[in-house]
Amino acid sequence: MHIAKGIEMLEITVPVMGGTDTFCPALIWDEAGAVLIDTGVPGAAQKFKEAAAEASVPWDLVRTILITHQDIDHIGSLQALLEQSQSKITVFAHEIERPYIEGDKMLLKLTPDAVAAAEAMIPPSVPEEWKRAFLHVLAHPPKGRVDQTLTGGEYLPIGGGITIIHTPGHSPGHLSLYHHASRTLIAADALTVRGGQLSGPDAAATPDMATALQSLHKFAEFEIDQVICYHGGLFRGDVNRRIAELAQGDH
Repeated sequence: MHIAKGIEMLEITVPVMGGTDTFCPALIWDEAGAVLIDTGVPGAAQKFKEAAAEASVPWDLVRTILITHQDIDHIGSLQALLEQSQSKITVFAHEIERPYIEGDKMLLKLTPDAVAAAEAMIPPSVPEEWKRAFLHVLAHPPKGRVDQTLTGGEYLPIGGGITIIHTPGHSPGHLSLYHHASRTLIAADALTVRGGQLSGPDAAATPDMATALQSLHKFAEFEIDQVICYHGGLFRGDVNRRIAELAQGDH
């Protein structure tokens, strides 16, 4: 979906648990290069290339991949995209997230209890082969390199300018981004869209909800016309007012 000049919301639909799920990463570009924000689940690399082509952005223009945090649905196709790209790509992530993304530490949310709960949720109709593959990914999660680390507050002079915002809570090193040229907040999992309404982070997937809500106050310093949420997609409206309500715990 075209958002404004130099920014696209990609819509990546993949099979999940016998159904489908759609993730909404962002692509920001200018004539010098493009930055992809997050890489979906394992096996989605080709879908990213197709989505970029639909946005009329040649894949070889992608010079930067920014990973907002360590969850599997954000790092899943990182390694495949790096291996399949002709151009040199620099990977950014928060310094806290780096050892998890690179595989030096197990992903924080893949505790034995969480894996057991995920296995219990697999519908009986799911083929045994898919079930085994899913559980194998949880036991051996994807990984990829990180070339440069961030801490929050950095400015990247790409596609009209991007400010990095450290928004912990959903994960310790979770990042959100503000695209200055289009006044777009790329919230990653700091916010969601549910039923057409801008909502807070998913409580079931956010270990530290108090910190996650506190992080929302950081968005107040930005003039926001629209939000891209990784889960739920685009929200336009009185964005700053709605975020202020959510930061106070109002649903």
